[in-house]
Amino acid sequence: MFILKRQDVEISSIQHPKKDQQVPVLRYQTQTFRLISVFSAAQEEEAKLFWRDLTDNRGKACVLLEEPDRYSVWGKIRLERLEESVIKMTGELPPCCIQASLLLLQAVYMDIEDLLGARQVAAFRRELLAVFRQYQLPQADQPEMIDQLLDVNPLALVQIPSWQENQLRALLQALHQIGKQHFGNANFVERAMESLQDLPIRERDAFSKWLKRSTLAQLWH
Repeated sequence: MFILKRQDVEISSIQHPKKDQQVPVLRYQTQTFRLISVFSAAQEEEAKLFWRDLTDNRGKACVLLEEPDRYSVWGKIRLERLEESVIKMTGELPPCCIQASLLLLQAVYMDIEDLLGARQVAAFRRELLAVFRQYQLPQADQPEMIDQLLDVNPLALVQIPSWQENQLRALLQALHQIGKQHFGNANFVERAMESLQDLPIRERDAFSKWLKRSTLAQLWH
């Protein structure tokens, strides 16, 4: 397929569905690739031969990434399948699902603060803390931790909370219920969903697909 430069691509990682390790993934335009092999800068010919063998002789969809200190070969994958495998095998979610949920949480909080006042905000914080403690969400069982989750931009968090899928589902269900109690209806949902525009479109789509695989799509739409 292609020989690419580092500035052409985005490299990140995702949890392996069966092993306790991170899997490097490369994104080029709308396509996603998984790392197959790495070569040193002195192994340019070996890297190109390996890449051509995969693409020309084996019919694999691969890219060769050329960097100053190395060459690497990446094979095309369907990222959503890998992410679904991660969730199924470990219960862990892509970070974007947790970030999107925190954006919704902050949007509801700010809505209550702007429209309903300090007393309602204080009640919301108490109710939220009770939910976090009930479902035992890590990094969220103390008032000061709640403050951080409500105040810090989820896209700028140094460490994204390591919440499981069942915990995140429970949080979003409870958040919807609490919001409805405060506002008297579900009109707040549309305003909260607008906060997801802060996410890159790829992450926003991944969160939307996750929602649609559950009953949460009936609440958050």
